[in-house]
Amino acid sequence: MLAKATKEIPSGEYVYEPKWDGFRCIVFRDGDDVVLGSRNEKPLTRYFPELLEPIRRMLPPRCVVDGELVVPGPHGLDFDLLQQRIHPADTRVQMLAGTTPAHLVVFDLLALDDLDLRPLPLHERRLTLERLLAEVSPPLHLTPATTDVAVATDWFERFDGSGFDGVMAKALGDPYVSDKRVQLKVKHHRSADCVVGGYRHHKEDGVGSLLLGLFDDATPPRLHHVGVASAFSASQRRTLAAELSPYTDGGAEHHPWSGWATPEAHGDGIRMPGAPSRWSGGRAAADWVPLRCELVVEVTYENLTSGRFRHPARFVRWRPDKEPNQCDYAQLEHPPPVEYTEIFD
Repeated sequence: MLAKATKEIPSGEYVYEPKWDGFRCIVFRDGDDVVLGSRNEKPLTRYFPELLEPIRRMLPPRCVVDGELVVPGPHGLDFDLLQQRIHPADTRVQMLAGTTPAHLVVFDLLALDDLDLRPLPLHERRLTLERLLAEVSPPLHLTPATTDVAVATDWFERFDGSGFDGVMAKALGDPYVSDKRVQLKVKHHRSADCVVGGYRHHKEDGVGSLLLGLFDDATPPRLHHVGVASAFSASQRRTLAAELSPYTDGGAEHHPWSGWATPEAHGDGIRMPGAPSRWSGGRAAADWVPLRCELVVEVTYENLTSGRFRHPARFVRWRPDKEPNQCDYAQLEHPPPVEYTEIFD
């Protein structure tokens, strides 16, 4: 089942669940045979060997369940560590299984023994799942769920960051329908004030993306590249080009990212645009125009992974009332809610 985005938590005959920041996973168990499958039907089993024994021990002997693979850490779910688990070398997979073990959060039951439960309404599948998983323990979990919209609203307000993307709303009477967006997801769109350290040209005209920076808590503070703001209209691209033009003078002088084109410069702990990747043969990415780091912009973003925006941010407005040195990582910090500790103790 897939989900479509909505801006508000709907009221009515729904069950509400936290929206987890992990890998969607369908688990097939038939005795000792266990297969972990991704949403796009790619196998995940070899990457998470530490989950096979708990699944054999705690899930019914023959079943299919729907859930999310996550890697919990002291400050919340760590999507970057989860991504690192997808590695071609078996020795590294085994090492990471021990050092950063994954957990499975289960939220639906699709089959049990010879019964296909997908045609049943969700509330019946959920009751059966609660009975079957009443005694599970980490690294397996039954997702919290409620039919109270007030509780769901409270979750949405407090589950900001720490690996919680928002809230899912699922109709109590719905069957399980594959590949259709019948569920609803209400995601957080967080805001941040960032320094504009430069920009990249659009292939047609004007500004294609703004390069965003945040200061760390080092002494003196260092400006890290955290991502981009993009998806501008043609008129916005031209307007931005005119607004940024005065800040190009002297932009390259003493710029904190001036070493971006040298692969070695990316290894001293500071994030710069154009960081070389294992796919680029050590070369830095596309060219960019440095600016004097004097402009502050407010953007909205969805997720933060390893100190960077996972997806392009959205431009909201300029912040002439804010000094660049006020744009730091501290504004993005959200302590894990008490439920996180209770679930992943």
